Amino acid sequence: SIVFETFHKNMKFVRGHMGQFYIGDIVDEEKELKEIEKDFLRLREKMIEKGFFKANPLFYIFHTVHIILLEILGIFILYYFGSGWIPWILSAVIIAISQQQAGWTHHDYGHRSVFKSRKHNQLLQDFTTTFLKGSMASWWNSRHFPHHSKPNNKNDPDTPFPFPFPFMLGKTIPTEWGKNHWGRWIPFHHQHQYFFITLPPFAIPIIFHIEQSWFALTKASWWDVALLTSYFVRYISVFTQLLGFWGAFRFYFFMRVLESHYIIWCTLYNHIPMEYDIERFQDWPSLQAATGCNVTSNWFLDWALGHLNIHVEHHFFPTMPRHNFSKATPYVKEFCKKWGLNYTLKSVWTGFADIIRSLKKSGEIWQETWEMSSIKQD
Repeated sequence: SIVFETFHKNMKFVRGHMGQFYIGDIVDEEKELKEIEKDFLRLREKMIEKGFFKANPLFYIFHTVHIILLEILGIFILYYFGSGWIPWILSAVIIAISQQQAGWTHHDYGHRSVFKSRKHNQLLQDFTTTFLKGSMASWWNSRHFPHHSKPNNKNDPDTPFPFPFPFMLGKTIPTEWGKNHWGRWIPFHHQHQYFFITLPPFAIPIIFHIEQSWFALTKASWWDVALLTSYFVRYISVFTQLLGFWGAFRFYFFMRVLESHYIIWCTLYNHIPMEYDIERFQDWPSLQAATGCNVTSNWFLDWALGHLNIHVEHHFFPTMPRHNFSKATPYVKEFCKKWGLNYTLKSVWTGFADIIRSLKKSGEIWQETWEMSSIKQD
């Protein structure tokens, strides 16, 4: 299928392992692709021919080195200048940036975008995600792969709203919840206000740590746990020498709060303001264009946002190395124009503001539907 080809870079290798998953044949009427899907596959072939699926080794060497150097710089500031509030905060900011840069880099390895070998991609993902960043690659994979196959619906693990997070998105779900008087104890019509004090500061230090702890206990392999343990052993051995045990704990929590703000604000604008529904059955390019958007691209934003500001291209071609997204942009724009698809591009500040505007709008839909339903019942 078009989705299968989009997700797998080495089709020859994958087909050699497909026999064990055989459960039956697709009926004839479902084998035929739509014209837009055929055209999309031709576009993908063009991207391959132009070399846009080939990674630049120097790009990833530079990013890996600069991640490590940023962490060393953060530690050096504490070592040389002491634990006064100015060096303490500066060090936390630099290390938080290092951690999120590791997140952007591991994202490419997770998508198997760098090496032809799956094992090599997995090994570098384990190194950047778990050893450098203190997060489990297998946990991230379990969330992120389904997100790409069906983005922006209630079964999308990367946007798990309204449960377990107290937020409503889109129009359909707020309408459904309002009609059925669900969520009576959560003031969804104020979600654009309590968003600032909930998800950005606590996603990583609280929610993700709980999720990963449960994943480590129930699903993780010994390799995942060993690498994760190595991160915390390294962190504790370094920072307790500089700050003491409780000082290291406070520093860790504060650094994760900063990183949490970084990743939440710099990823939600890609999807939250776009179409969000219970489930939809659309062709691949139409679905990806409807549920994702881009923000302005320049050298600084590409670095700061991990090239995921060029997000439509990423969702069209998940296995494309991120440094080639901008090269694919003219072709993706032309494709979207040809097929009448919205190619959404905005400034980064508009993207941030649209997160709040979309939350406000969805909350108002929930409240209005609730009130109208109550009037009808009376």
